[in-house]
Amino acid sequence: MQQRLHRVTGVSRHAVVGMIMCVLMTACGTGIEMTEHVTDKDVRKVIERVDSKQATVTLDAYTDSLAAWKIGKRFWVADDQVRQMLLYSGHDLDSLHLAHHVLSYDGMVSSGLFTGDNRNVDIRFIDQASGQRLVYRYGKPVEAAHQGFSLPMLIDLDMVDFIANQIQGKDFYIRTSIWYDRETEQMKNGRHYIKVHIDSVLPGNAVMPLRVLFTTIDTREKAMVWMSDNASTMHGRDFDALFVANDPHAAYPDISAENWLKITRGEVAEGMTKVECGLAMGSPKRINEIPDQRGMREYWYYDGGTYLYFVDGLLRQFRR
Repeated sequence: MQQRLHRVTGVSRHAVVGMIMCVLMTACGTGIEMTEHVTDKDVRKVIERVDSKQATVTLDAYTDSLAAWKIGKRFWVADDQVRQMLLYSGHDLDSLHLAHHVLSYDGMVSSGLFTGDNRNVDIRFIDQASGQRLVYRYGKPVEAAHQGFSLPMLIDLDMVDFIANQIQGKDFYIRTSIWYDRETEQMKNGRHYIKVHIDSVLPGNAVMPLRVLFTTIDTREKAMVWMSDNASTMHGRDFDALFVANDPHAAYPDISAENWLKITRGEVAEGMTKVECGLAMGSPKRINEIPDQRGMREYWYYDGGTYLYFVDGLLRQFRR
């Protein structure tokens, strides 16, 4: 479940520096093994501490409002289900296929016929592919629309261009190893903390409004990631969660080039430190700490039977 959640949210694999300090261990001196679960709050504290060591590039915020929309403003249709919220002149709703079409804004019309309030408006669009006129039943005054107002399943192409102008054609280091094939959009294994070139930014889907296409600098591999816009609450998939301007390796000068290569591939090896293993594999689901006469033994457990076993802070055994 942890790995599945990681894949859905796309949260990049961050270091677990100081993780054990976030876990409250009750030492009773009896030699009895004490087990504590790492909570989401603990993990967030560690991620914030690790991220503070790496310079991020916070994008300028895209701002817009319904009142400021100009005739001809374009929207990408992310899903055919958008037809459930539109009115149109046709009679067969199921025959209306708009996915990947571009709708242009065509002004507003009063919807106060039944409410008696002429301030209430509906929003008109034109499908650029067919010329079909469509109406979104907003049914509220224009001023009721909050800053950053958006419609479900419609992606503002001005927002896409705004983000693209900031990152397209530039190099960054990618933080996530969860990549997607550009053609099939199927998930694929990638690498993290390596330099990539941003090729283009395109409209995404109903959940993630942006697709960021990139090429790795070292091997010229092409892939993409889904990204949220800066108005989204899904911060685990925004730009700063996915990319960083500076080489993350520079924040860890004591890590050898050999071990850093393993980290970028999500690999571990005996003798690696907890910091190195945390960078490679991300946060464990559970930590088990056992003090004895020989030193401190520590187990990190992940889903799927994967575990790491440390003795005095160094990896001694693991199962992937």
